[in-house]
Amino acid sequence: MILNLGNNNLNKTKLLRLLKSEAVKIHITHIMKACNYLIDEGKYVQPVYRKKFYDAYIKSFILRIKEIKEDKNIYSTTWDMDKFKEAITLLEEQEKMIMEIYPKDHYFPLIYQIISLYTSFVLEEPIHIVGTEFPGGFKVKFDGKNYLCPVKEKQKTNPNAVCGFCIAEQDKIL
Repeated sequence: MILNLGNNNLNKTKLLRLLKSEAVKIHITHIMKACNYLIDEGKYVQPVYRKKFYDAYIKSFILRIKEIKEDKNIYSTTWDMDKFKEAITLLEEQEKMIMEIYPKDHYFPLIYQIISLYTSFVLEEPIHIVGTEFPGGFKVKFDGKNYLCPVKEKQKTNPNAVCGFCIAEQDKIL
């Protein structure tokens, strides 16, 4: 895994410190390359949804790296270590797939790993922010207690998705 997490003796505080130490290595040129990767991937998205795709993945995901660099909050240290290990395994598998397609740019997988782990395990928020819209007009929501995702179950086994460890629950209205 590109992201060096050290030993298994992690808690949220240590994880945040590690994520921040990796995030400071990411410069604007790396972010631009990651955005170009997503723009390239966006060509496979339905044209009517493409702008929303870019907004969701570039503005709300990639640019979150700045938030990580500046995060000075103190978080509780409890978390689900089994879920964390599952996330690491999935991210390692995805990294291999991405590096086969883009072998010269290891910054996209690094950014992806940092943001996915930060959002899920430090913030305890869904990876797609509330309001992210998916094809069909369905959005990620917060009902006051739980985060709800319209595509969680359909994407849970997708090897390219991080839905398997995202804290959002399937929106049962759909």
